Amino acid sequence: MNPEQLTQKIILIAQEAGSFISEQRKSFRPEDVVEKGRYDYVSHIDKDTELFLIERLSALLPEAGFISEEGQAGYRGEEYCWIVDPLDGTTNYIHDFAPYCVSIALRKGDTVLIGVVYEICRRECFYAWKGGGAYLNGTPIHTSRTTETEKSFIGIGLPYNYAKYRALADDIIPGFYGSCMGIRLTGSAAANLCYVAAGRYDFWFEAHIYLWDFAAGARIVQEAGGTVTGFDSNPDYALSHHIIASSNGVLHQKALEFISVHNDKIL
Repeated sequence: MNPEQLTQKIILIAQEAGSFISEQRKSFRPEDVVEKGRYDYVSHIDKDTELFLIERLSALLPEAGFISEEGQAGYRGEEYCWIVDPLDGTTNYIHDFAPYCVSIALRKGDTVLIGVVYEICRRECFYAWKGGGAYLNGTPIHTSRTTETEKSFIGIGLPYNYAKYRALADDIIPGFYGSCMGIRLTGSAAANLCYVAAGRYDFWFEAHIYLWDFAAGARIVQEAGGTVTGFDSNPDYALSHHIIASSNGVLHQKALEFISVHNDKIL
């Protein structure tokens, strides 16, 4: 099966999972929520969706292992590996607030081959395969062409690990504030990366997130012509330490300069 054909099959699975999540939202109750950690939540919908994805993706590529947020497949370190977040943006989902997504990536060794992110609220499916470009609902997308930081539109993620991330909230956000067109926090790393890929954001960053949050979106950004690295410009560091900066490429180094003075507080 070639990458494009495989991607199309993954898209159908992601959309089916998204339909289930959307339907379940109609009868969602606060008592369905379990707190995994402080401000870190999960529901039976996350778990049920993950089991669905494990079943369907296993049938699609039986030789592949899994890395998934709820860990219901365990970790199997085969050459091919699915990286799955059944519901990225659970806190948004609990509060009936957009966006929230299904995120699926396929990795071979250390390389993400395919990324699919289905943003449920707007029914937007972002996807890419290595060397094939990036797409939104079948239409090619590309990162923005903004060249000036003062004209940039920036997204920031604030993770649950607030103790380690306090330096960002206290120092870096004021650093950007007044030096760009606007700053937004939306609560879904997968969606935010796709918004960089589609040119909605010029730059987005977050630290202390997990592989399932960003693996698919990072591939989509890269195929859309953007750049994904750690806060020190190193792409390998981003993948191994879960500290992500993504941009249209043109603004990348300029934006990282705002962050670099605080690296010692964040890493």
